[in-house]
Amino acid sequence: MIMKKILFFSLLLFATAVTKAEDVSFTASAPEAVPNGQTFQLVYSINATAKELRIPEIFDFEIVAGPFQSKNSSTQIINGSITHSTSLRFTYTLIPKKEGTFTIPAATIMVDKQKYSSNTLTIKVLPADEEVAPSNNSSNTAPKTQAVTNDNLFIRTIVSHKNVYEQEYILVTYKIYTRVDLVNIDKVKFPDFKDFLMQEIDLPKDKQFALENYNGKNYNTITLRQVLLYPQRSGTLEIEKMTCDAIVRVRNNRPSRSIFDDFFDTYQEIVKPIASNTEKIEVKALPSDKPAGFSGATGTFTLSSSINKTELTTNESVTIKLKISGNGNIKLIKNPEIKFPADFEVYDPKVENNFTNTTAGVSGTKTIEYLAIPRHSGTFTIPPIEFSYFDTKSKTYKTLQSESFTLNVAKGAVGEEDGNAPMVNNFTNKESVKMLGSDIRHISMNDFQLHKPTPFFFGTWGFAFAYIFPLVIVMLVFWFFRKQAKENADIIKVRNRKANKIAQKRLRTAEKYLKEQKKEEFYSELLKAIWGYLCDKLSIPQAQLNKDNVETELRKHNLEEDSIQDFMQVLNNCEFAQYAPGENIEARDHLYADTIRIITLLEERIKK
Repeated sequence: MIMKKILFFSLLLFATAVTKAEDVSFTASAPEAVPNGQTFQLVYSINATAKELRIPEIFDFEIVAGPFQSKNSSTQIINGSITHSTSLRFTYTLIPKKEGTFTIPAATIMVDKQKYSSNTLTIKVLPADEEVAPSNNSSNTAPKTQAVTNDNLFIRTIVSHKNVYEQEYILVTYKIYTRVDLVNIDKVKFPDFKDFLMQEIDLPKDKQFALENYNGKNYNTITLRQVLLYPQRSGTLEIEKMTCDAIVRVRNNRPSRSIFDDFFDTYQEIVKPIASNTEKIEVKALPSDKPAGFSGATGTFTLSSSINKTELTTNESVTIKLKISGNGNIKLIKNPEIKFPADFEVYDPKVENNFTNTTAGVSGTKTIEYLAIPRHSGTFTIPPIEFSYFDTKSKTYKTLQSESFTLNVAKGAVGEEDGNAPMVNNFTNKESVKMLGSDIRHISMNDFQLHKPTPFFFGTWGFAFAYIFPLVIVMLVFWFFRKQAKENADIIKVRNRKANKIAQKRLRTAEKYLKEQKKEEFYSELLKAIWGYLCDKLSIPQAQLNKDNVETELRKHNLEEDSIQDFMQVLNNCEFAQYAPGENIEARDHLYADTIRIITLLEERIKK
């Protein structure tokens, strides 16, 4: 029996020695913020047997106790596999000497003759609480018997800017402040953010209290929500309050009925409705000196461009890539227009977005790929691409410009008179006609009868008709294709004629997304239908397409003022609903019906 025990422990020690050790982790931890004059704990942890801990010089804090060392060892045998773990903790008690933000440098420790360093720590020392001095680091709340009031439990609406331009972002933070034992919140209701486009900022799901000094008192705080708001009109706009029910645990002050009631505190949970403050935002209209190519972009941006080839043949595609990077309302930026030569067939651009919502605004890149196919050979120049925006830092308009591109297009194998996309054609050579039976025939000796010859076809009305009819057909076909070529040469007229057809196609696609409840795709296709129709029907270049130009052009076509305002309202509703929270299927149905109605109305009123 004794031999078995010795053998078991020998195997255990051997397995422990040969088991592969985990990666050594040496970390330092402490509160991110502490009130001045309050003690807190600085803890160094390592998951291995270690020695010779050396902490740095700590000038801004006084060590009042420590180090206290604790060790935890464990051995596990799972399915014959033996694992052994050891952890050490070194605890110091510190107290701040003054207010401010201070850094504690890294400490070092030795493990198997190898030195390891911990992380550094940054600690913010807050002013001491004016009302109640905190007793320890674990809690900064008022005494348990304190009543729950608007002074020790409330919500703040915190805005980053109160005076902005249209489309300039505002960071809105909803934060709860408490000096009581807050257990939970319920029935949370946030405002709808009317007259703003809203972008949500992702917050950690596992929210933790953070200490913050506000109006001379220290509160435990939690950030409930953060959003980026982009005002859609000028004037005084209001950010409405949020409301919720706070569930607070308080000490039960009822008279004690036994000795155990005196020994053990009893508590109950109460519900207190709380609401945040409202905020008014002064929104200034953008300056009137807008560049010709300005389409509403606001923020700070950069522009870069590239082309995949400059030497190509007819009917071979060329791709120009445009990248807009920066911070601002980048999600609303319209695609800049590239002025391709008239002999190029141009396709709808492909757009790739990579956006991130941060507390500094929406930032990222928008990459646009333009594909075109030259139908004739020659040397062509694509002029620089312009992109205008309102710079929120300098409060001025800026215009970025890409480089120009020169394309050398050689004649392709298919031939430049084809005029269509490349395709495989089979051609057959004409065969020459043989004259057969041209030799002298033998003389027939049989009897024969003479008859009066019938009139020959030459010179008859049938001959004239057979000659003239094909000629007329050829002339009609020639006239028809010449007329088509002349009309197609007028690009503006062609786009105007096809505007309604293209819009109807996009509306059918939007209807499909509506039925599939794909919100983003639905609004994107709906806006494409409206802006595309305006661009084609009103002959406005895409780079100059904005609400002001559209409204001016509609008045030139003698449209009633009510119809113009109705159309602009539908356009504003589409843009607003694309990012508006809480909209439903019924609202999308109404918006879809309004879009069809207003496009039909414009098609009837605008005749070109």
